[in-house]
Amino acid sequence: MKIIKAGYEIMTPLNRKEILKYLEIAGRTCYKSEDKITDTSASKFVRMLVKLGHEAMIEHYNITVKITCDRGVSHEIVRHRIASYGQESTRYCNYSKNKFGNEITVIEPCFWDKDSEVYKQWEMACQQAEQVYFNLLKNGATPEEARSVLPNSLKTEIVVTMNMRSWRNFFKLRTANDAHPQIREVARPLLAELQQQLPELFDDITVECEAIS
Repeated sequence: MKIIKAGYEIMTPLNRKEILKYLEIAGRTCYKSEDKITDTSASKFVRMLVKLGHEAMIEHYNITVKITCDRGVSHEIVRHRIASYGQESTRYCNYSKNKFGNEITVIEPCFWDKDSEVYKQWEMACQQAEQVYFNLLKNGATPEEARSVLPNSLKTEIVVTMNMRSWRNFFKLRTANDAHPQIREVARPLLAELQQQLPELFDDITVECEAIS
């Protein structure tokens, strides 16, 4: 059994200038103010759209991200609409095959210390699930049948495409302190990267520090 950390990969090339110009053209169509487009007008205009809540205009551009997380987190992600998803299938992926290293891969729980007793119990439970899964396959079960014993911690890869408005909603919900720790583990660094690359669209979203008990 392999244990890895959650992560992400932005698959869409992010050319800030082109993205902002694209959104400016879409937005200025509403006002018929295309004559005001200059080489430097896009940034200010897009910021205005976001500030005024005219977010229908920023739906005109999509970003695709491949997220590596556990199955539980993926169930939270797919609740977000409007979006498109492509996810690793436990129906058709047989983890006893060489292409998967003849083992399952699980996501390390970010909320437990590796030396703690609860972490050791989690690891043991995942190993037992792996063994039962392989035994079921050896005894004639199909991957889609045997998957019923796989843990929530099973690694999955999910390709997520959302427009800018949907990503903003995603970050507002999934970076919050009351969001699940495993989804915050992905959402917060992803937001930080997009804030750096596309500040006009994301830098107004704040992440509150967790209270120290």
